Amino acid sequence: MTTPAALFLADGSRFDGFGLRHQGIALGEAVFYTGMTGYEEALTDPSYAGQILTFTYPLIGNYGVSGSAAQYPRACVSGTIIKEIARHPSHYLSKAALPDWHDDQQIPRMVGADTRAITIALREHGTIWAALAVGADALERAERELTAFVRTASTAQLVPSVAARERHVEGTRGGVRVTLIDCGVKRAILRELTALGSEVTVVPYNASEEELLQGDPDAIFISPGPGNPTDLQQTIDTLRGLLGRKPLFGVCLGHQLLALACGAQTYKLPYGHRGGNQPVKDLVRDEVLITAHNHGYAVDARTMPADLEPTMTNLNDGTNEGFRHRRLPVAAVQFHPEASPGPFDARPLFAQWLSTVRPA
Repeated sequence: MTTPAALFLADGSRFDGFGLRHQGIALGEAVFYTGMTGYEEALTDPSYAGQILTFTYPLIGNYGVSGSAAQYPRACVSGTIIKEIARHPSHYLSKAALPDWHDDQQIPRMVGADTRAITIALREHGTIWAALAVGADALERAERELTAFVRTASTAQLVPSVAARERHVEGTRGGVRVTLIDCGVKRAILRELTALGSEVTVVPYNASEEELLQGDPDAIFISPGPGNPTDLQQTIDTLRGLLGRKPLFGVCLGHQLLALACGAQTYKLPYGHRGGNQPVKDLVRDEVLITAHNHGYAVDARTMPADLEPTMTNLNDGTNEGFRHRRLPVAAVQFHPEASPGPFDARPLFAQWLSTVRPA
């Protein structure tokens, strides 16, 4: 027995399919993900908080859910849309089938949908507020709830919903001491930094300068996270006060926050970059990296002050993918070096950065 389901876009569009066991309404931004694999990482990535995720690849779930690939203790997406979901996965690490995992996480999702049509609509319209309704009662309420949601919708509460609330330490004591500003950090980033011998002190996104400098860290790392970077004005002001005082490195949202702290501006992309197939040119080393992306905003390279030097550019649309300060130990990249689309094209970036901040 199947359950009726539909995606309602704020422009009045509707796309139908069917749901599985869990019923309800998901409200958020409708976006699409172009990766053929990596669905477990995407579903648990804090940067997808508040978003209804459409998978463009037609079959999702064929290798199940392992738990080891999860980037957060729970699912972070608001809802998911899949053309065909695998009910009988095959992989030696699989611990659950994706449909069962979805139900356990209580995430509304629609299968059997025309994901190609949804993707085309989002490419033409751009990211848009939406409601994903599963079940007859949810379908009856969806349009009213979407209309009410759109009146006050924003991304301001997304980072607080996934960021750490208390200070804690991970990794090997005695290594490079990194204070990590958690805006929604992925587990893979912590794994990479600690594997390189770092002692990582994780602090909330709204920590003060004094809290960030507590213990005299060797460097400060600004994590990825969801939403509009301009929502985090307190974090931007704090980073501005730290320029020149400690080495700073940002990834994804951290890249945008550092750019804003240095005087550049950001803007919203029409439909964002979400997937593991983005070619990025390293302007310093004159090489191309295949990178993983998950962001809806970008740094406006035209607004970068003279002190910032672009170091990376996206070969698909020319957006800025990285910069470094000409005088201060400040650098950032828009993509995710910890991910494995290349599979290891960008992985050395963490080691290269840590080598520049390692105490003598």
